[in-house]
Amino acid sequence: MFKESQDNTSHSPASSATPIHSKAYNLDNAIQQAQDKLLSLQNAEGYWVFELEADCTMPAEYIMMMHYIGDIDDVLQAKMAVYLRSRQSNDGSYPLFTGGKGEISCSVKVYYALKMAGDDINAPHMIKLREWILAQGGAAKANVFTRIALATFEQLPWRGVPYIPVEIMLFPKWFLFHLDKVSYWSRTVMIPLFIICTLKAKAKNPNNVSILELFVTHPDEEQHYFPERTMLNKFFLGLDKLGRMTRPLIPKNANELAIEKARVWIVERLNGEDGLGAIMPAMVGAYEALLLLGYDKNHESVVIARKAIDKLLVINEKDAYCQPCLSPVWDTGLSALALEEIQKSHIQPKIENSLNRAYDWLKTKQLHDEPGDWRISRPNAKGGGWAFQFNNPHYPDVDDTAVVAFAMAESQNSKSHDDSIHLATRWIMEMQSKNGGYGAFDVDNTYYYLNEIPFADHGALLDPPTSDVSARCAMLMAKVAQNHPEYAEPLERTIAYLRTEQEADGSWFGRWGTNYIYGTWSVLIALEQTNLPKTDPLFTKAAAWLKSVQRSDGGWGEDNFSYHDTNFSGKYHFSTAFQTAWAVLALCAAGEGKSPQVKAGIDFILRTQQADGVWNDKCFTAPGFPKVFYLKYHGYDKFFPLWALARYRNELDKK
Repeated sequence: MFKESQDNTSHSPASSATPIHSKAYNLDNAIQQAQDKLLSLQNAEGYWVFELEADCTMPAEYIMMMHYIGDIDDVLQAKMAVYLRSRQSNDGSYPLFTGGKGEISCSVKVYYALKMAGDDINAPHMIKLREWILAQGGAAKANVFTRIALATFEQLPWRGVPYIPVEIMLFPKWFLFHLDKVSYWSRTVMIPLFIICTLKAKAKNPNNVSILELFVTHPDEEQHYFPERTMLNKFFLGLDKLGRMTRPLIPKNANELAIEKARVWIVERLNGEDGLGAIMPAMVGAYEALLLLGYDKNHESVVIARKAIDKLLVINEKDAYCQPCLSPVWDTGLSALALEEIQKSHIQPKIENSLNRAYDWLKTKQLHDEPGDWRISRPNAKGGGWAFQFNNPHYPDVDDTAVVAFAMAESQNSKSHDDSIHLATRWIMEMQSKNGGYGAFDVDNTYYYLNEIPFADHGALLDPPTSDVSARCAMLMAKVAQNHPEYAEPLERTIAYLRTEQEADGSWFGRWGTNYIYGTWSVLIALEQTNLPKTDPLFTKAAAWLKSVQRSDGGWGEDNFSYHDTNFSGKYHFSTAFQTAWAVLALCAAGEGKSPQVKAGIDFILRTQQADGVWNDKCFTAPGFPKVFYLKYHGYDKFFPLWALARYRNELDKK
């Protein structure tokens, strides 16, 4: 057995680590407890799905949706209000992630939702919230999405929102703006909004709830709804004004054609009870747009659109909230990888049975010849990807596809999964961008100038290549490259891309997980599958950085604020089990499995394991969109620490 090092550096002082006196008593038992708990959470159909929590915008928007259509579930609304009140910060505001700074748009929506739910505006929590909002400049300073919602409730004039006419549906591909030039999530959210904004939707608002008290200047008199950001942004603001002025010149038949094209686009992608784009903002938009177009509330499309939204609800005894989407494919793929790590040296029939059921379920979700927006840029490519959600055939996810196929390739029965694995890998090859990297859903989605249009004040309009997604694609291609020379060239290009993306300090940015620890973990476990020597700077610089940000308790932690200020990269005021697991796995991949830093990290994970076998990290774990939207994957503190413990045990077992 590897003996504990006597290294007493500031990053892993001996006093912070609980020695493993008996591997069999501590490590094995910890793994057994964690694996048993994870196995118990598997659905009978074979998948895992954990709650996916966002900020308070989601439940606030659900309450607003009920008041928009005039159909209010008082019991559900009361539970959501309990949830919202419980998450208010001490200064009265609402942040985008636990412990974050207050955010104006989220705070405005929560105030409106709580007022709709019957909260007295003179109650202490409402006074504090209102005063905080006014101190930030009032509701007029909220983002575009919030202002559109307020316009539908007649809380501000339509001139306070961007000009996004439905005739955008008729723009040619060569035009400055075209829907094919933005990300999948932008398309699915924008097209329903084209209808809502063009027809100037009006909420029923049965209780006539108003929030005029949140405006510093009366909304009809406000002249500064659109702050000027850059010269390019000023240019687009000019086009916005020009569009409004020329609106009367648009022929009626062009308007009708555009509305019909938008309607058909939405209906084609309604996606059953999983909803448009399988994301909550798009689902709500589709639901409201169909009603606005005259669909009866009992029409099949309207009923299924609402069912998709309600499928996102988490209703507890005393509170409730709405998830932004569901994550079964992602959760299943990562749970499988944690269990596969156990199987590498400690094969257990019950785990093998669990994995077989997981892979059988995943195979039913693999996409083949289904229509998809990705085919616009790759019309001759065959399918093979997986979506993130239960069903989302128009939008397979490159990241999920790489994770699932890699898990299958890691399995004891990998040969039985060959068809699925290589179908997925060949699809991933086709989705490579020109620079060698990979976006999550689209190819070469790099029209950065579009982030300056008035609608894009969130800065998340695009889906460009990122290090974390690219790394997982490299991980898969390297794993299955034997006897498949066609993977060599795209793999080489991806590694070259990752080399250019490494930060000066040795880390990588994490687009889909928080943040540089996640990005660095993603890349290092991918590079481990290649033939790059562990002496390569890609490994050594990254490992040195991870060691440099280890906390005194032996763990690692990183604040979402690192997306706002890079001085916080790799830093947090406490350690988390899931980020410690990432760091441990990354260091093991870099050949540091028996280092004192890894030992201290493992000790932290062991110390923080709960009696039920898993962990409880209370912070948010990932950005949906950096700086504007964050997520808490409730599965991360269940499968990542287990994966790290199993990997460490395998390191100890090496000769």
